[in-house]
Parts: sequence; structure tokens; C-alpha cells
Amino acid sequence: MSCSPSATPFRRRLMLALLLSAGAVSAQAADITVSAAASLSNAFKEIAQAYEKEHAGDKVLLNFAASDALVQQIGKGAPVDVFASADQQAMDKAEGMKLLQPGTRKNFVSNSVVLIAPLSSTLGLKSLADLQQAGVTRVTLGNPASVPIGRYAKHALEQAKLWAAVEPKAIYGTSVRQSLDYVARGEVDAGFVYATDVAVQKDKVKLVVTVPTETPVTYPIAAIASGPQQAGGRQFIAFVLAPAGQAILGKYGFGRP
Repeated sequence: MSCSPSATPFRRRLMLALLLSAGAVSAQAADITVSAAASLSNAFKEIAQAYEKEHAGDKVLLNFAASDALVQQIGKGAPVDVFASADQQAMDKAEGMKLLQPGTRKNFVSNSVVLIAPLSSTLGLKSLADLQQAGVTRVTLGNPASVPIGRYAKHALEQAKLWAAVEPKAIYGTSVRQSLDYVARGEVDAGFVYATDVAVQKDKVKLVVTVPTETPVTYPIAAIASGPQQAGGRQFIAFVLAPAGQAILGKYGFGRP
């Protein structure tokens, strides 16, 4: 847009104001990259949309995977502004690697671990102990070495003195959503996921039992020290912690931390 010599003084002032205003918006707009645990996929997609409506011009770019894989990506220099983990151990790892902006780590939701089976299953599973049945040959859980749900599941099975019986049947998923898909497609007899995941495939999986965990399932979130949009990252975290963000998370079954 240019101001022609023939434009009236008022019109020139108006056009200049519009140009300055457009420049201010583009200067403030930010692409905020958020790396989040796979179990947050549905909720964070809606949170991103709500955030963008409230912050005109900003764009939230979402990256979902297992928490440990996300830490590895960030550690290798991925341009991430916010990291949301499904367990404290992955966030502890990120903090130990000096990846976090000091003082930004907060617990923002809670969840629970559940055992599920395909909706069409006729095995009649009712408890963790039933995984010892000869008819149960394939049980999916996240890889305990790199996926939070796997760590929770393995520890719960160890506490129940069942790990030795279940480990030979284990089919490891690279994320909780991969394990969920295995169960939904009937490729395994049972699997460990989060309670919030059941609703995603409620027409294909059924809840067997809620699994007690020694450590509460709480999710931390933090801004990344090397993030290109550090202020934007902190602003996104504030939105997640605020009533609007918490209401969306609650809609998808997450609890208060």
C-alpha cells in the first residue's frame, strides 16, 4: 500500500496508520512450536485452536511423540518452545540436560493408567492377574526404556509380582497411541494406555481395569531455554494453566495435577 501525491492529508494519515498497524501485528505474531506427549494429541489440538483465536496472528505448531523421544529431539537442537511430558522422568531428563527455562516447569494435569482389551475380545479379562492366562499371548505397552506409559505399566506389574509372566508376551509400542492402535485393531489381546486414551477409540476398545500406580501420573510442562519464541512459549504455558486451557483438558478426561 502506498500513499499517492494526490491523496488527501486525512487519507494519507489513515493509510499510514494502517501500514503501521499491520507492521505491529506481524512483528508481534509468532510461530510457537510445542512438543507434547502423544496422549495429549486431541486435547492440545483444541487448545492450540483456542490459543490462536485469543492471540491474533500467532500460530501453534504441534509435534507429538513419546516423551523421551521429544527430549532427544530437543537435545539435538530441534527449534522447540514448549515441552509437555507424560511423566516426571522425561522432564527430569530435560532439566538435567539444561534444556528448560528456569522457573517455567509446572505440573498441569493428571491421568491414570488402565488396562484395555479389544471390544470384540472374548477372553473375559477382569484384572491384571488375568494376563497370566494361556489365552493371552500378546500384551502391548510402551517400551519402558523410552515411553512413560511403559514405565508405569512395568512398575505396576512388578508391584503385582506379574512382570515375569507378562514380559514374554510384551509387544512394545513407540508411544501410547501406537499401543492403543494395536488394541483397537485387535492385533493384541490387551494393552496398557492412559484413561484419556480410551475415549479416543471407545467404539473399538473396552476398559478392563484401572491400574494402581505407586507414583501419581502427573504431566509437567516447561518452556525451552533455546526456543526461538521464548516469550510466546511462556504465554502458551500460561494459557494451558489458565481456566480456559484447563477446561479443554478436563473435557478430554484429564484431571487436575
